[in-house]
Amino acid sequence: MPRRVTELEQYAASIEELAKRLGLDYYNVDFEVAPASLMTEIAVYGLPVRMPHWSFGVRYIHQLVRQSMGHSKIFEVMFPGDPCRAFLMDGNSLAENTLVTAHVLGHADFSKNNQLFARFHEMAGGNIVEHAAAHAHRIQQAIDKVGMEKVEAVLDAALALESHVDVDGELHRTRYPEFMPERSQGPESAFQRRFRHLPGAPAAAQAEPGPVRAPVPPHPEFDLLWFIAHYAPELEQWERDIFLMVRSESLYFYPVFACQIMNEGWASYWHARLLREAEFLPQPLYLSAIKAHSDVVRPYAAGQETALAINPYHLGFTLWEHIIDTHGLARAREVMRDEDDFGFIRNFLDRDLAEKLELFVYEASSGDEIKVANRDVNAVREAILAPKFNYGAPRVAVTEMHTDGSLVLVHEHKSDGRGLDVNRAKRVLEYARRVWRRPVRLHTVNDRGEPAELSA
Repeated sequence: MPRRVTELEQYAASIEELAKRLGLDYYNVDFEVAPASLMTEIAVYGLPVRMPHWSFGVRYIHQLVRQSMGHSKIFEVMFPGDPCRAFLMDGNSLAENTLVTAHVLGHADFSKNNQLFARFHEMAGGNIVEHAAAHAHRIQQAIDKVGMEKVEAVLDAALALESHVDVDGELHRTRYPEFMPERSQGPESAFQRRFRHLPGAPAAAQAEPGPVRAPVPPHPEFDLLWFIAHYAPELEQWERDIFLMVRSESLYFYPVFACQIMNEGWASYWHARLLREAEFLPQPLYLSAIKAHSDVVRPYAAGQETALAINPYHLGFTLWEHIIDTHGLARAREVMRDEDDFGFIRNFLDRDLAEKLELFVYEASSGDEIKVANRDVNAVREAILAPKFNYGAPRVAVTEMHTDGSLVLVHEHKSDGRGLDVNRAKRVLEYARRVWRRPVRLHTVNDRGEPAELSA
């Protein structure tokens, strides 16, 4: 007996037809309605099936507490790819899931056409859900072989370093060349011949015979996961595989992290427009969906309290509306294609918009007193973007591996403009020492800008 098509499926099909007519271009989207428990797991783990680790359990409990307090409602979870995968909460109302369907199509358009998403899609392929499930299976095989305790110890270290990847590099990298390139001497010039025959001229230096080994690393290496996977002296193959799997998933999530404001704003602009132009929606459903839209893009924390954190939906939606009203949709699509949040905020959050949005930089005293520190638009922009620099992690590079196998790391504090939380840095360094299995030293500065050397 044929299955009855639901109202949501009918509306979703009509919204997709409208989206295509309005010029949205995206890979097919597979929608699935999921129960609340599964949605919470997907939101916490980041993927429907992912490697097991105790930290996800901690996040799961935290998410449940936030939901019980009314601070975090999950409407949908969407994974870019070909096809895109979207999970809708079965506890949402019909109006909410209709809005979410339109919102997901905006995300799908963004992820196919933004250059950063496209680059990582080309490197990693478009099937992250299947890749992550395969990773989880291989880790389970390692657990069956060597035991949970050993596998979890390696996962602890890999996940402690998961933000320390080179987002400008390639997913698939080969090891460094083993030997220095041979330098071919050019033909001797007339001056060199005359100089060589002068009385008392030193004898020409004889080149060392044979190839010369290249140093490891040959340059500061910021991809710590890749470096440990390939050069840690005593790791077994399953341990190296775990580091490479964590690295692969970390690189997949980088565009989502780096384009959050743009992406959520773009999806919010399109869900509002699609609903507005969806004449086939009953008026009561449309009004309920628009009410949900207002809740998503509101600037306030609760009631009329001023929020002390940026709502990316509100900020992104406001900026895209301004760009489209001022410069047109074609220009907006160029911006969507070429920028990430850094270019988006620096180029389009101007003084008038910052004042309209009532944005400011604040300071919190030891007594929890909050005061406005700065309303200058440049300070506001940089305060928004500072947590996004280098995937939100301190910029740390491997600079030297000694003959005894000990490792030297250097924190480029001048480029990321901050010192380290020394206690937290020590814990992370201990994780690195656990898998490197040789002494590890880190040159950095503390939170007062004073030089510090940490070792493990």
